[in-house]
Amino acid sequence: MMNLSRSVALISLFLLPLLSFSFSVDNPTDRRVLVLLDDLSLKSSHSIFFNTLKSRGFDLDFKLADDSKLALQRYGQYLYDGLIIFAPSTERLGGSLDSKSIADFVDSGRDLILSADTSASDLIRSIATECGVDFDEDSSAMVIDHTSFSVSDVDGDHTLIAADDLVKSDVILGKAKIEAPVLFRGVAHSLNPTNNLVFKVLSASPSAYSANPSSKLSSPPQLTGSAISLVSVLQARNNARVVISGSLQLFSDRLIRSGVQKAGSHNQYEKSGNEQFVTELSKWVFHERGHLKAGSLVHHRVGETDEPAIYRIKDDLEFSVEIYEWSGKSWEPYVANDVQVQFYMMSPYVLKTLSADKKGLFHTSFKVPDVYGVFQFKVEYEMLGYTTLSLSKQIPVRPYRHNEYERFIPTAYPYYGACFTTMAGFFVFSFVYLYHK
Repeated sequence: MMNLSRSVALISLFLLPLLSFSFSVDNPTDRRVLVLLDDLSLKSSHSIFFNTLKSRGFDLDFKLADDSKLALQRYGQYLYDGLIIFAPSTERLGGSLDSKSIADFVDSGRDLILSADTSASDLIRSIATECGVDFDEDSSAMVIDHTSFSVSDVDGDHTLIAADDLVKSDVILGKAKIEAPVLFRGVAHSLNPTNNLVFKVLSASPSAYSANPSSKLSSPPQLTGSAISLVSVLQARNNARVVISGSLQLFSDRLIRSGVQKAGSHNQYEKSGNEQFVTELSKWVFHERGHLKAGSLVHHRVGETDEPAIYRIKDDLEFSVEIYEWSGKSWEPYVANDVQVQFYMMSPYVLKTLSADKKGLFHTSFKVPDVYGVFQFKVEYEMLGYTTLSLSKQIPVRPYRHNEYERFIPTAYPYYGACFTTMAGFFVFSFVYLYHK
């Protein structure tokens, strides 16, 4: 029995690093995701969304949000690479989980999908606040829109929103246009204006507002119009990604299968845009799209291939870097015309846009400035929806040696002329002075 226990312990120690490092740069989609639910019936009521994740190779681990054995890490290593919280009413998470541990999870570079509704607890609100999103303080408020509602809203309170104000980004929502409106029923949230890392993916129309649908308005609502965000995303500086939705029903089979017709529109759709929306959004948040990797920075003098240890001022050099994008199955060459390189010392002395060969190679050439010191090649690439690239390589630049200057410097020709003119003038003056009577 003792030997069996030791064997199990050894196997656990060997397997744990494999689980904790399941997300790798070489295969971003090889991931294990923890799904926290406040009711296990959500597995069936939201099965379409979960099945799309499973079909793409994700290993989903379903647990109740108040499970006393919950843990995101063990022996200092994370067990999961992604977290989905579909437990809006949970006041307290089980095990070792709390808002701080989830914030640490995101700070470690891992991804999160958080969904709320009218029963959102203080815990869910605090997690959202950490990510730069503030839900409406009125716990009974919902998004109401009397002009952009779905005609299938049988309750007549116009809380079933047919939203079509989507972010214009192929990398976040895919290249295929979402034709049908997205059905949304839930709570409004706003973005923290001091946080420039969070942005809207699905916005409310200008006629929307947040209020209690079962009571009359006694004062103007705090959130109105396009200031209301329905679904927002965050990409942190460490490239962790977060999706925050004000509606848990957005992911449900019922709204995914539901037909939709927006009020005031003659266009009828047999199926809402929810499935396409949540599928494409999940591809982005779990790094199946918009995930970049770059090779090392390569530089050398023009006409050479070896990288020098030092450059001389006014040297002509060539610079290149390879950048690839994960397509969901393999690495493909990244194509863009806005990648730049800086030749930097305290400030950029050279700023050049790199040319792409459409095979992943970005390159340029330039002359080393007439300034010596310790420089850096810097590539800092930030684009909406893409992982941030920050690469640098240090290289010193020296001045000319004493024997490397030209024998006669063209810029000194006026001084040479002045010198010989002075000599000639002195000779003429001496001749005239001595021999002229």
